[in-house]
Amino acid sequence: MKKYVCNPVNINYRYQFNMDQRNGGKLQICREAADPSMILFKGRYYIFASMTLGVWVSDDLAHWENHKLPQELPLYDYAPDVRVLGDYVYFCASKRDENCDRYRTKDILNGPYEKIEGNFPYWDPNLFIDDDNRIYFYWGCSNMTPIYGCELDPVTMNPKGEKVELILGHPAEYGFERIGEDNSLLPASEEEIENAYQNFFKSKGQSEDSVPEQLRPFIRGMFSRKPYIEGAWMDKHNGKYYLQYAFAGTQYNTYGDGVYVSDNPLGPFSLADNAPYSYNPGGFLPGAGHGSTMTDKSGNVWHTATMRISVNHDFERRVGIWPAGFDEYGELVCNQRYGDWPYEICEGKQDIWKAPEWMLLSSGKAASASSFAAGFEPQKAIEENVQTFWRPSTSSKEEWLTVDLMDVYDVHGIQINFGDYDINIECPGEIRGTTQARYIEERDLVTRWKLEGSQDGIQWEVLSDKTNVNTDLSHDFVLIDSGKQLRYIRLSNMEVPYGQVPVVSGLRVFGLGAGSLPDKPTFKAKRTSDLDMEVQIAEDGATGHLILWGSSQDKLYHSCIVYGNEAVLDSKRIGALVKGRNYCVRVDAFNENGITEGTTANLKS
Repeated sequence: MKKYVCNPVNINYRYQFNMDQRNGGKLQICREAADPSMILFKGRYYIFASMTLGVWVSDDLAHWENHKLPQELPLYDYAPDVRVLGDYVYFCASKRDENCDRYRTKDILNGPYEKIEGNFPYWDPNLFIDDDNRIYFYWGCSNMTPIYGCELDPVTMNPKGEKVELILGHPAEYGFERIGEDNSLLPASEEEIENAYQNFFKSKGQSEDSVPEQLRPFIRGMFSRKPYIEGAWMDKHNGKYYLQYAFAGTQYNTYGDGVYVSDNPLGPFSLADNAPYSYNPGGFLPGAGHGSTMTDKSGNVWHTATMRISVNHDFERRVGIWPAGFDEYGELVCNQRYGDWPYEICEGKQDIWKAPEWMLLSSGKAASASSFAAGFEPQKAIEENVQTFWRPSTSSKEEWLTVDLMDVYDVHGIQINFGDYDINIECPGEIRGTTQARYIEERDLVTRWKLEGSQDGIQWEVLSDKTNVNTDLSHDFVLIDSGKQLRYIRLSNMEVPYGQVPVVSGLRVFGLGAGSLPDKPTFKAKRTSDLDMEVQIAEDGATGHLILWGSSQDKLYHSCIVYGNEAVLDSKRIGALVKGRNYCVRVDAFNENGITEGTTANLKS
């Protein structure tokens, strides 16, 4: 049987009870997993992600299981970094202002873990073992300081020599580094920062002394509008060193990974021609930043990174995986075209740029429900926006949500996305930490439902019944490999954690129609500044469009998906250009029946 995945990774995401000092100590509740380190160790795949209390394990990259890790590991510290060195796996995480220890083990799931005492603090760590077995270390997470690197002693794992500054932010030259939705903001002036900082405390009726001293620079940094440069990850290919880093900010749709290249592990580095390397600003669940890059058992390269929700808390996040690799020019590339649609995990060699087999059928269609709260209509569940959702009036299992595809289609996959809204419960455990004070839910919760399909809305068949499972999959994917002829999809019998009213951010249906492909799109693309372009697409009746751009016609490695009239009635701004670089642009159109590629054009000023 073929294996398919549909981002985000279909795994349980644990609830966080955040006591955020920047918000007056208000308790904020959401699910979170981020900053993934993915490795291959002794024939199995492992993902270590922030705030999960464990590790995700897979034999095939498609099916993942969660295993808890020993409590003596720093599971409440951010950005776990994991690397294989000989028979050992080395693990560490970060606290910023405290010395960070390392741990190593020969058995990830069973241990034991040997502690290696640390002697300096760091944030967002990454260990790299070169071909000659020399060990290097990279770290940094700030909009005020760079990513650093140094060599480590292979026995003590302590620094050898001085640290080296490697990557700083350049938002005035690299458009993709700018913060804000769609890379919309340039850095603030010192006067603007100071005024915003003082107004922050005035608006809360507090003084600067009301927050811990170590937090004040980071609060001030919130108003700088400078990008966070963070999340380093190093790879080597054909003698070149590829230092990846995250940019902008995790709460924005443009959170992504850039890449610098050098002939030496400590530089000097120069921005790769293909930067940004991982960039997924559109679609249902955007973002693809602070990740890692791994080679699988068949020699295929994969990139895993953080995807953004950021409704209940800035750090409400998920994890995605995409095909990656190196092109014939040595460019590190990642395919995020249709980045939250299903794709196949192939046995043997993976085609990085393989087009989707199934189209999105639910976008722009009709939805109905048993009830809904004001502002949370059923249509919200099919508008391809993870930040909006349908919410019924009650938590009763009698509530239901139905999507009408408006015609019979060959349905192959359905993704059921549950969100969270207004959870009002006491924290079930002890809040830990200071700068990242929180409690992570330790109990294994459940999410249950029943999914049915119909051709006529009268006779229904069960597609998947999970009313008695003991799993908690908030982004579950139902695969119908051979396909079923369906028009209506109904979700019912819902039960979600904490007895809350269920919230569905996306009931997404994938498959194929038997009609005509869309016409070849007509578009105009114009560079409006050093860092921006605007793309205007003529009305063509397509479900949506994919805007692609890159340094040449055969390097259209960047993309942004738009639905409906988003780039038809109003032009779509892309803010990810690099100052001084030339670009080519193409627009593809898609509907329920397939994809029609457009014609590539040079970007005009």
